[in-house]
Amino acid sequence: MDLSKKRLAHIVFEADDLPGKIFDIVLLVMILGSILVAILDSVASIRAQYGEIFFFLEWLFTILFTIEFLLRVWLSRKATGYIFSFYGMVDLLAILPTYLSFFVVNSQLLTVVRALRLLRIVRILKLGRYVSEAEFLKRSIRSSSHKILLFIGFILTIVLIMGTLMFIIEGPEHGFYNIPIGMYWAIVTLTTVGFGDITPATPLGQFFSSIIMLLGYAIIAVPTGIVSSEMAAQRTREQLAKGIKCNTCGKAGLDPTDAYCKACGEQLP
Repeated sequence: MDLSKKRLAHIVFEADDLPGKIFDIVLLVMILGSILVAILDSVASIRAQYGEIFFFLEWLFTILFTIEFLLRVWLSRKATGYIFSFYGMVDLLAILPTYLSFFVVNSQLLTVVRALRLLRIVRILKLGRYVSEAEFLKRSIRSSSHKILLFIGFILTIVLIMGTLMFIIEGPEHGFYNIPIGMYWAIVTLTTVGFGDITPATPLGQFFSSIIMLLGYAIIAVPTGIVSSEMAAQRTREQLAKGIKCNTCGKAGLDPTDAYCKACGEQLP
């Protein structure tokens, strides 16, 4: 990579100097502008008055984003690595809807996926510590994934059983035409959404409805408890790996089995 190309790559992919910051800020303004155009274009009264302007702006943003995407591909050390990365896929999805509008009606409104590109603000504003916290949350969720999957399987079993019971108890005359509709009602009731489009009319059906409503409140808290406990365990493991810190003198890296601080002699918790 020659010097000029290397400098251009630094501006496009980094934000630790003035040119890089200016490039990213201009890019963010363009992303916000394109999202605003897509939102306003969905309002019929506004589109009737400014439709031609929105059409021009949408294609202008799309062409600029296409040039930027191709520039990133060209500047990447490994083009396929960038294209199939998270940001690469987001950048590609940001330009596809407008081109698809030639074949699919209103697909250009899907350009709101460009909002995902605003995640670049984490790098621009130096919010790296939030990235590490996000990684911590991801590790916690991954560690508790088996418990969550088991919980989901339990919920689906309840939904199947309750949906079948309501189909048997209420029947088609009360809107429960089949088991899938009964399962739909069970999900709506269990999540405490309660659309009210299907309601039980028999005393026995109302009794089972009351049970599943009460069960819904208990079930909502379970995934939160699973992830929270795993987060606490994950934090404890990280602290033990780093060692204990003395609250008096601030010395870090003390062995968890130590009773007293090796620096000041203060008793450790």
